[in-house]
Amino acid sequence: MKQRIRHLIYFLLLVIVDQFSKIWAISALKNKEPISIIPKVLKLQYHENTGAVWGIMSDKTLVLIIITIIILALLMFIYTKIPMEAKHNILKVIFVFIRAGAIGNFIDRVFRRYVVDFIYFELINFPIFNIADSYITVSSVLLLILAIFYYKDEDLAFLDQIFTKKKNDQEGM
Repeated sequence: MKQRIRHLIYFLLLVIVDQFSKIWAISALKNKEPISIIPKVLKLQYHENTGAVWGIMSDKTLVLIIITIIILALLMFIYTKIPMEAKHNILKVIFVFIRAGAIGNFIDRVFRRYVVDFIYFELINFPIFNIADSYITVSSVLLLILAIFYYKDEDLAFLDQIFTKKKNDQEGM
């Protein structure tokens, strides 16, 4: 229980950092010249994204809200099924970061009807993103690395049990 409370605190802090960064971006960057952090490499530039990653599904706010609710419910369900063993702690923290990123952008979509993006890697012309996007992207990459190189099949067997239990129950009918 203590771990879940700690994770809830992490989650809330991550969401607060994301939301304050977006409030800052609106006040410091909207309708203003971009701020160069590293010339021709990294700058802060205000952008309103009405879609998802890379602007896909632009102006489909309601659909994105519904998809986010479904994904968040699935993530929360899986989080509650992750074993309590120490080797799974990093997996739980990754889920906290992914959920915090999803909620951060969800809040924008619900209350602003767009997501505030403001970090731009000019060097590679990477799409403008925000801190919530970073939570999701970095955590997803880390999750993939852990799944490939760290966890063994038996460490992730709880996922099989989640998704095959219903199939086995249906076959028994």
